[in-house]
Amino acid sequence: MRNEVIAAKPIRSLEDALNQCQALGMRLSRQRRFILELLWQAQEHLSAREIYDRLNHQGKEIGHTSVYQNLEALSSQGIIECIEHCDGRLYGNISDSHSHVNCLDTNQIMDVYIELPEEVLKQVEQQTGVRITDYQVNFFGYRNSQPE
Repeated sequence: MRNEVIAAKPIRSLEDALNQCQALGMRLSRQRRFILELLWQAQEHLSAREIYDRLNHQGKEIGHTSVYQNLEALSSQGIIECIEHCDGRLYGNISDSHSHVNCLDTNQIMDVYIELPEEVLKQVEQQTGVRITDYQVNFFGYRNSQPE
């Protein structure tokens, strides 16, 4: 039997994320909804601990294990973004292809939508022999101070 892969529509909203969960046959539990709603409201990358703390602070009781299990399930299915960071994993909502700016002052990761010049993409293709269909760039810098 051949495995059928469901073609994922771009996830641009909370509604798209919920629809993608249903399309994949994932149960939309109360806890899973809470996590997705928080990530779309926050518009930032959060650790599992921050997600747990924020939800419980809002009165949405959810256990540590439930947070971790749901984050793993959602990120493994491509519903949310998981970034490996020096402090651990950070999770965020997924939207169109984007790059990240890593603020070294605050450890914050911000999404940025940029388009690289065609010449740069052609140069990468020539150096590697790989046809580029998408990309993600990581930028690093300081918001509040300069390194010494």
